[in-house]
Amino acid sequence: MNLSIIAAFAYGILAIVGGIIGYIQATSKVSLLSGSISGLLLILAAYFQLQGQAWGSILALIVTAVLVVVFAFRLAKTRKFMPAGLMTILGMLALAVMVSQMVGN
Repeated sequence: MNLSIIAAFAYGILAIVGGIIGYIQATSKVSLLSGSISGLLLILAAYFQLQGQAWGSILALIVTAVLVVVFAFRLAKTRKFMPAGLMTILGMLALAVMVSQMVGN
């Protein structure tokens, strides 16, 4: 198992947990829905990478990149580190791992 799979799975779990927390704290159905969908897509991408499907890496890369952009815009708008800043930083870290694994293969 390579680091790209671990990064996609971990960021997917964080997205789901973040969506649940957003729903609990602010009763935001949008947070719950978007966190669940993006998290499940990342977990699915990790599973397909584990199965040797190359498109799993591409899916993980795209979903992570979209999340980084969304959270970066949210951070710029709200100026609050939690959760947007944390998810931006962790997303960039996951993205760096995914790109380095793609380039290395």
